[in-house]
Amino acid sequence: MKRRTRPATPGRRRLAALLCAAWTATAMAAGEPALIRYPAFPQGSETRFQPYLDLLREAVEHTNAKYGPAALQPSSRIMNESRYLQELQQGNLDVIWSSTTEERERQMLAVRIPLDKGLLGYRIALIPADRQAAVADVRDLAGLRRLRVGQGLGWGDIPLYRYNGIKVTEAGYELLFSMLDKKRFDLFPRGIGEIFSEFDSRSPSYPGLAVDKTLLLYYPWPYYFFFNRERGAELAKRVEEGMRLMLKDGSYDRFFLQHYGAAIRRAELDNRTLIRLENPMLPKDTPLDDARLWYRPGR
Repeated sequence: MKRRTRPATPGRRRLAALLCAAWTATAMAAGEPALIRYPAFPQGSETRFQPYLDLLREAVEHTNAKYGPAALQPSSRIMNESRYLQELQQGNLDVIWSSTTEERERQMLAVRIPLDKGLLGYRIALIPADRQAAVADVRDLAGLRRLRVGQGLGWGDIPLYRYNGIKVTEAGYELLFSMLDKKRFDLFPRGIGEIFSEFDSRSPSYPGLAVDKTLLLYYPWPYYFFFNRERGAELAKRVEEGMRLMLKDGSYDRFFLQHYGAAIRRAELDNRTLIRLENPMLPKDTPLDDARLWYRPGR
């Protein structure tokens, strides 16, 4: 039997905010760190998600003087994205990281500062090594549409690829490397901050794979911190204040270069053909005009 949920009323939202503020004040008065629960990620995914956790920790530390100490606590179970989106809305987590859509920003509170300066929107593909010549022939979206890309089950950018007329094969994340090695599809597009560590760690098992040398796909794909809309306003405010302090004192830029600078240099972006894709799910309030928040190649 499905559990029925009551709609949030203004009174319930005000009560939740007051309870959250009271909880924070009590923890500060007692000198106890407030616990911030986040989704545990599976072993082998550290290069994908650890930077987001490090950024969250640093943003929180920037606000300790105002809000008191806090401790980050992983969930007891490993969660994929669809699961932790549900757990946040049910109040079982305090913060998650995810790509954004209009629907997600209605359901949850987003801090609209991209966690990696939007770098995840720049994609380089893993390919079968002996397919490099065929991939190098692609010069535009029409050429890209002749190929098939691989994506994880339920990944948010699957509708984006299909909207742009690109064929998609879906499978579990780890299975995708094996399927690509067997040429079940042509490209496995990965973020610049992901692809080299994934290739280096898996090439011994899949020696037939290579990092494509010629293409750079781009679509605006900001990853944000999200919070429970009823219970997370105070924490969202704290994290946003911390991130804006990092922007002001330069530590956000230093964080970005520390975590992503080597991968950007290794990607040799100037030698690639740029193909832009549309993101029909991008919210209209995305702060694309704030240059501080976005990485731009060659800038």
